[in-house]
Amino acid sequence: MSTIKISQPHSLPVDAAREKLAAFEETMSKYGVAAKWSGAKATLKGMAVSGGIDISDSTIDITLKLGMMARAAGVDPTRLQASIEKRLKAAFEG
Repeated sequence: MSTIKISQPHSLPVDAAREKLAAFEETMSKYGVAAKWSGAKATLKGMAVSGGIDISDSTIDITLKLGMMARAAGVDPTRLQASIEKRLKAAFEG
């Protein structure tokens, strides 16, 4: 099992930061991963993935645990992490 950890700095109110994650959530849903929110934290669940999102006053921390099915499907953790980091940077700095 591979674990991906990403931290994206931001200077927005927590609610505004969560709104910026809408495109990320939409992309995840295309791959069968759903986010269940409780305040500023979300639990991520999918067929071959689990994890969470935690929004603080200054960062968004995302943790993804890729299961064996993700590896069998050819998911490259390094490429996935780079892709997520690129999308978050564009959303929060662009």
